[in-house]
Amino acid sequence: RGRPRGRNGLPRLAYDLLGRSLTVHLPRLAPIPVTSSLLVAAMLLLSSAAHAEVLYFALEVRQGGRLVAQPRLLGESGKPLRAVRRQPGASVEDYRLTLLPSVVGGGYSLALDLALGGVKGRSDVPILHGQERHLQLGCGPGDLEVSVLLMRVDSPEFRALMQLSAGSEPNPSI
Repeated sequence: RGRPRGRNGLPRLAYDLLGRSLTVHLPRLAPIPVTSSLLVAAMLLLSSAAHAEVLYFALEVRQGGRLVAQPRLLGESGKPLRAVRRQPGASVEDYRLTLLPSVVGGGYSLALDLALGGVKGRSDVPILHGQERHLQLGCGPGDLEVSVLLMRVDSPEFRALMQLSAGSEPNPSI
């Protein structure tokens, strides 16, 4: 009983935040009525988009111990990254790769899905900036192996990997 209640039995603060609407005035636009819960949701979406990091992935894919692919990809945290390789004129793809990196604490969580030939595999692994992880995705040892290196693009380590200095032009052969 000690807490003041609003309508429908909600705590007063919750009613104040969720139950009222406010008007947002944007320059040169008509006033737009917006409930405060929608405003909070929009702010959360904008803040999560602002924290997305551009990431570089260097992968090696081996099947039966034989190197079959070495994709180098750029992606963004929180967004799925898909790569498909198909020979010109072929109706069947050589491989299909999906990566979904997420920022977790000071590192990342990486969900990796790979289909190569008739073998499919999935793994969710923690990984740090500059770390290389070796994953076994097939049913048996050596069926499907993936090595993945993750780096933040805006980092000295990435620039060193790309053989760039802070003020120089990129090497056109990369």
